[in-house]
Amino acid sequence: MTIEKIDTLVVGAGQAGVAMSEHLRNNKIPHLVLERGRIAECWRTARWDSLVANGPAWHDRFPGMEFAGADPETFIPKEDVANYFADYAKQIEAPVRCGVEVTKVERHTGRVGFRVETSHGVIEATNVVVATGPFQKPVIPPLVPEQDDLFQIHSNTYRNPEQLPNGGVLVVGAGSSGGQIADELLRSGKQVYLSIGPHNRPPRRYRGLDYVWWLGVFGEWDAVAPNPGTEHVTISVSGARGGETVDFRRYAENGMILVGMTDAYKDGVMSFAPDLAKNIQDGDANYLSVLDRADAFAARNGLDLPVDPDARKIGPDPDCVSNPILELNLSDAGITSIIWATGYSQDYDWLKVDAFDENGKPAHQCGVSTEPGIYFLGLPWLSRRGSSFIYGVWHDAKYLADHIDKQNNYMKHHYTRRGQSD
Repeated sequence: MTIEKIDTLVVGAGQAGVAMSEHLRNNKIPHLVLERGRIAECWRTARWDSLVANGPAWHDRFPGMEFAGADPETFIPKEDVANYFADYAKQIEAPVRCGVEVTKVERHTGRVGFRVETSHGVIEATNVVVATGPFQKPVIPPLVPEQDDLFQIHSNTYRNPEQLPNGGVLVVGAGSSGGQIADELLRSGKQVYLSIGPHNRPPRRYRGLDYVWWLGVFGEWDAVAPNPGTEHVTISVSGARGGETVDFRRYAENGMILVGMTDAYKDGVMSFAPDLAKNIQDGDANYLSVLDRADAFAARNGLDLPVDPDARKIGPDPDCVSNPILELNLSDAGITSIIWATGYSQDYDWLKVDAFDENGKPAHQCGVSTEPGIYFLGLPWLSRRGSSFIYGVWHDAKYLADHIDKQNNYMKHHYTRRGQSD
């Protein structure tokens, strides 16, 4: 059987894989992108129906193409985001092969490159770019056993309120996904309990400008290292209904019941940590700190921006915060569903190379792994704060493509000298 050979193989055709293809093409590096589903499959089938991008259209895109016909300040629906990447791949003539799953990657013995096993045969590649992103394996804490009378799903399989049985719902996790899902369920008429842990709660807009703009002028998107202990802090932000600041107090005023971090489960009773008030207060402090930085930046640079005194008004704590629920009998509360918005873990069982640290996490510097020829792309904090976002991944892809080009030139020099000596 003939084995296909390629210089660089990219695994995954989401935003990272498409960006990588553009820069490899610009560097004239022969490459192939493999995708087990469709281009941007996760945007289509691992998100809820009403999801929109969490950043405005002018920001959450690649430099080479705008969202056709969209107001730059709008938040693009998920299907349109997926179509954007498919259209972008077509625009750059990306060599994407869909419906092909990579099952194993291992280094050749005694020669350069890797043997890649796929669902459609074997490919040999000099370089492999792992562009499978941060959302690989949904994590559901092993707290609540499967029960016939309790519907449990991860947020990646939640689609809409009609999917859930009659009754109340507990949403565990109040990041961007959990907060938006809980709000949607509340608006549908469900009784909703929301379990809130530590989080940052930025303003959606302030003084007429979106939060992503403020992060940009602060230099935060290009921050190269997180503050200690903030590597995985949950961000509560939403683009829903034209974009609005997440306000858990307002959720409570509208009938949602807030609880602290989910701790344990026994005999039908869920226990919560006594940390709700602190988590809410810390989120407020983060919110106000952004306003302070924005005001200082505007004053320092003489920006003529409208003042926004109402932004600093924070209402009183609702009763569920002042008198938090620490234990909840799910049946007595009428809860028939739990949605676990508890994040993802990474899955690299198929990658049989020496590119991981003692904890099984990718060992790399700005995506260049400790295993020569293996690259990672699209991971949080790969090179900077913006690395896992649409705009940031495009810049990281350029860095990796340039690195591959440089390494290829070193090898070409070696082969040229060897040919001359022969």
